[in-house]
Amino acid sequence: MKPKRVLIVDDSATIRHLIRRRILSDPRLEVVGEAGDPYEARALIKSLNPDVLTLDVEMPRMNGLAFLERLMRLRPMPVVMVSTETHKGSAAALEALSLGAIECIGKPRFDGVEEPFATLPDLLVAAGSARLRSQIKRLPIAAAQEFSWNGKIVLIGSSTGGVDALETLLKSFPENSPPTLITQHMPESFLASFAKRLDRQVAPKVLLASNGTAITQGHIYLAPGGRFHLELDGRAALFCRLMEGDKRNGHRPSVEVLFNSALEHAERCVAVMLTGMGRDGADGMLKLRRAGARCLAQDEETSVVFGMPRAALENGGAERAVPLEKIADDVLELCRESTGLLANQKRQP
Repeated sequence: MKPKRVLIVDDSATIRHLIRRRILSDPRLEVVGEAGDPYEARALIKSLNPDVLTLDVEMPRMNGLAFLERLMRLRPMPVVMVSTETHKGSAAALEALSLGAIECIGKPRFDGVEEPFATLPDLLVAAGSARLRSQIKRLPIAAAQEFSWNGKIVLIGSSTGGVDALETLLKSFPENSPPTLITQHMPESFLASFAKRLDRQVAPKVLLASNGTAITQGHIYLAPGGRFHLELDGRAALFCRLMEGDKRNGHRPSVEVLFNSALEHAERCVAVMLTGMGRDGADGMLKLRRAGARCLAQDEETSVVFGMPRAALENGGAERAVPLEKIADDVLELCRESTGLLANQKRQP
């Protein structure tokens, strides 16, 4: 395969150098140009026709969000945003994802703990082949009505493209939704902003999970990230447990950790694998299904990156692939007290 052609857009020469050095270390990528602001970028996009763009959020003359909005409206292309992990930067990152950016990563902290932009090459390769959100048709979304809960817990794993996917799915959940635990691959500060954003958009209460929080109906718990993985804990009464630990499958929080923690309660669980790069959670979903959980994966057509769902389908962890706009209906049916046809379907082997 030909290397993905990358255009770097950032007003900081230091950041451009770090990104270029990281890209040049990967044979799957090549740097075709650099721009210090969106006006330079616009000219280079026309002349170089890159496969994917890295774009700084905060730049002179025109900020990255304004440029991204125009780009997605006039010439849609894959974009990976680069943002500071401040409160303002995190809010801007989520706005960028809502405008159509494939992914957003934090600028390096230069603390010596992690190499700057270590995950960027894989993101750029995935973004270069990703399905742009503007190409995915969306149906109008309304929260479900007259829902009666049967006691099942919903577990969701998502990564690249997950912000849009989660917003779409959860907008269909009623105020008295089944309790839902979510692991989304995202920097810690971005997750805090994302929880607040979701809470404004959907009917159930959305909050960052904290250690020992009781899991109750009408609440959605988002893994907080940072040093912690999110686990399901307890026996008759269930709780959120935050566990410090190393990255699993390259991630913290990890979907694998969340799914594995629920094995004791598998028959009470409905697990969902949304869009994302890699295979985090696929083995855990297979264990859940074998233990009695119902397991679904987002289909290829509506996935921004069909990595995690593909892995869950190929290893048998997911029963079937479901279009994004239909996942909420299927999940709610499986969690409804008056079991319908879907809940009574015989599990596939």
